[in-house]
Amino acid sequence: MQYRPLGNTGFSVSALGFGAFKIGRNEQIKYSQSYDLPDNQTTDRLLNSVLDLGINHIDTAPAYGISEERIGQFLSHRRNEFLLSTKIGETFENGVSTYDFSRMSLQSSLERSLSRLRTDVLDVVLIHSNNCEAEILNQSDAIETLQAAKQAGSIRWIGLSAKTLSGAKAALDWADVLMVEYHLQDRSHEALLVQAAQKGVGVFVKKGLASGQLSPAEAIPFVLRNPGVSNLVVGGLNLKHLQSNWQTACDTSIAPAA
Repeated sequence: MQYRPLGNTGFSVSALGFGAFKIGRNEQIKYSQSYDLPDNQTTDRLLNSVLDLGINHIDTAPAYGISEERIGQFLSHRRNEFLLSTKIGETFENGVSTYDFSRMSLQSSLERSLSRLRTDVLDVVLIHSNNCEAEILNQSDAIETLQAAKQAGSIRWIGLSAKTLSGAKAALDWADVLMVEYHLQDRSHEALLVQAAQKGVGVFVKKGLASGQLSPAEAIPFVLRNPGVSNLVVGGLNLKHLQSNWQTACDTSIAPAA
């Protein structure tokens, strides 16, 4: 099943989304192997090839180095062909990540993302969690800032890129979309996927290959067979690997709901 409903948004999202981390950042990474950032020609070819495959979701963030700028530079002419998700709360400058969930910082972040991505509207904006989700959701300006931007029309849908199960559960009360980790070695969010589906909340799955530890042939079907999953976001710079992963995703059917 190549395309699936993104919760109650009315948008159909491709079974795989493209995670655009590696086109923008190669410092302070959690991958087992280092890599060089691709040059402009390679990045242009890669991003456009992703859309040509049929993938219609690209995920980025201000914390992904120059990722947003490159997406804006090379894909702005095809903006109506894909759903764009980015984030607020974390920035990465001079080799260091910092978090700021104050209203002024978040509003500035949204303005920068709109400019870098060369778009008038951000389809999905997620809070980029630093693991202190109770504090972010209950004591910061993050939710109100997203809700105000959504009402103003600069964001279509809002949500949380969660690091804790409790944070993801709390976000079900206001989010349109969640991003959670789920794979063969970590099924802690499995019940949450059922709850999200019941509430009409879309779910992007991150790290579905356990940061490269799992075989795509096994890991991708495991994630995508869950009826609560909208799509699996995968990154990479190797187009042949992306093509293979896309074919695996297209060949995977959603399991009947229990």
